[in-house]
Amino acid sequence: MRACMEALKTLDDWLAYCERLHPTSIDLGLERVSSVAARMGLAFACPIITVAGTNGKGSTCAMLEAILLQSGYRTGLYTSPHLVDFEERCRVRGEIASATELIACFERVERARTQNGNDISLTYFEFTTLAILQRLADAMLDVVILEVGLGGRLDAVNILDADCAVITSIDLDHMALLGADRESIGREKAGIMRAGRPAVVSDPVPPKSVLEHAAKVGADLWCMGRDFNFTGDKQQWAWAGRGRRYAGLAYPALRGANQLANAAGVLAALTALRERLPVTAQAVRNGLSMVELPGRFQIVPGQPALILDVAHNPHAVAALAENLDAMGYYPRTHAIFGAMADKDLAQMMARISPVIDKWYFTDLPTARAATSEELHAHWLALRPMPDTSATVYKTPAEALQAAVKAANPADRIVVFGSFYTVGGILKGGVPRLSAPHLVS
Repeated sequence: MRACMEALKTLDDWLAYCERLHPTSIDLGLERVSSVAARMGLAFACPIITVAGTNGKGSTCAMLEAILLQSGYRTGLYTSPHLVDFEERCRVRGEIASATELIACFERVERARTQNGNDISLTYFEFTTLAILQRLADAMLDVVILEVGLGGRLDAVNILDADCAVITSIDLDHMALLGADRESIGREKAGIMRAGRPAVVSDPVPPKSVLEHAAKVGADLWCMGRDFNFTGDKQQWAWAGRGRRYAGLAYPALRGANQLANAAGVLAALTALRERLPVTAQAVRNGLSMVELPGRFQIVPGQPALILDVAHNPHAVAALAENLDAMGYYPRTHAIFGAMADKDLAQMMARISPVIDKWYFTDLPTARAATSEELHAHWLALRPMPDTSATVYKTPAEALQAAVKAANPADRIVVFGSFYTVGGILKGGVPRLSAPHLVS
């Protein structure tokens, strides 16, 4: 084991090693990861907020972190996947963890995993989750925010008991693993709830399975429309919940109409935890106004305008289409699209096709992805309008280059479909576009 660890010198070395350890990339269950965590003595002395859901998890985590940082708390944040660099998954006191810090934690996981020659096999996600949790546990934090990777009940972060569970929107995704309908998927998400502890549901129409599970385990359920709600106009919005109100709030810095529902769940969670983590109204205002999260309806100014969104299932793509429609008039919309093969590709394309004029399908650097040719075939099967067109590319960067060349400066380019698609554009920094010529 020592010789093996000595050969792993960089974070990339460790990540490649983790990818080879387990026979399958996804193996839901808590027994193996719990056993290694116990060997590590992994524990937290601060409140834990766990966030599950189909869409909105990343935005919810980012807003929680921003408000708590503004309140002066030492925060820890774990999210996944990352856009460009693995280190993005771990933030300590608002700063991305260093590779050196993470490597030391990877070594601790490996020593525990192979303790006394009794090896326990871990998936890439399980191993990396334990390493990041160890980094957070070492940091002497006031609060830890954990984003569920997949589902909830059997996700690796669920080895820790959430002091507050937050469940965002629930829709159809990962159905082969989580179930074929919202009720089944909701039941998996609800697995992060704990007896006697607050469970905030920001989906305005949650599956009955979520409500039933909350009652079964005895969680303190906070439901949108019953225990908290929000109102808004074009200028500002307000929130009201159990014993607390916020009025005259500026809209969150994260764009998109769906962000108000996420923000409402955030304020419910903070209200539920106010005895342990009190926050001021000013911290709420500052946090919401300053929150940043790349790749969530991120608009990059330039000519043409560039919109980056990691929407990767039909529900998220429908929200993206609504947000694009609300932007106003653009002569043409160019779409760079790459996605995983196991997604409902036809539904994703169908929901956004009415606002897309030219498609640029791209390959992605993972075996899970559909090829650009396969995406093109799905598009053709939709019988596209005669005034639309599509081409294929090997990388998102090549697709963007082609889109910029074809676009009028008054057009817009939207990049979506996967973290890999947006990440492929963001490598090297946020691009600032300037169309080289006018196209008639």
